Amino acid sequence: MGNYFNNIFRAISTIAVGMAETWKAMFRPPITLQYPNERWQLPVNARGILFNNVDDCIGCFKCARICPVQCIYIDTVKALPDEDLGKASMGNPIRQHLVRFDIDMFKCCYCDFCTTVCPTECLYMTEEYENGVFSRENGIYHFSKYSPPEAMALRRREQEETMTKALAKEAALAAKKKAAAQKGKETAEA
Repeated sequence: MGNYFNNIFRAISTIAVGMAETWKAMFRPPITLQYPNERWQLPVNARGILFNNVDDCIGCFKCARICPVQCIYIDTVKALPDEDLGKASMGNPIRQHLVRFDIDMFKCCYCDFCTTVCPTECLYMTEEYENGVFSRENGIYHFSKYSPPEAMALRRREQEETMTKALAKEAALAAKKKAAAQKGKETAEA
């Protein structure tokens, strides 16, 4: 009989504790955020979506090399000796045309390694953290100083330069071989 009343007492006390918590919660101010209109204040070192200020990027490839998931794609074209591309805001000279700088945010693991090695501090994480898109192509961010036709023209120019250098090297090598053969012929005759 004592067990019966003990169970009734425990049931009533449990309900009373639950109701007390409910009444306390009714008089507390709500903590629900009306999300699209209101947002939480992010901590100081919060990591969001990557952004690259291409005007300061020198194309050093450090960020692409240190990325553990290889989500940064960079293509550069060397500037001609007489071309002046200016300097980055930190004073570093820009020696290459940055024709492609793409970041695949679907692969990014938000480790922040790429921003710490950037010598010009042009790559940084923004406070924007919403990355929901409807298409995979929209998750790849493109940063470039040049339009696709301009980038193709720069790449073509670089290919022509390398072909010209290779032909000049071959011509010099052929001239050396010809001179060596001529010299060998002269020594054989003597």
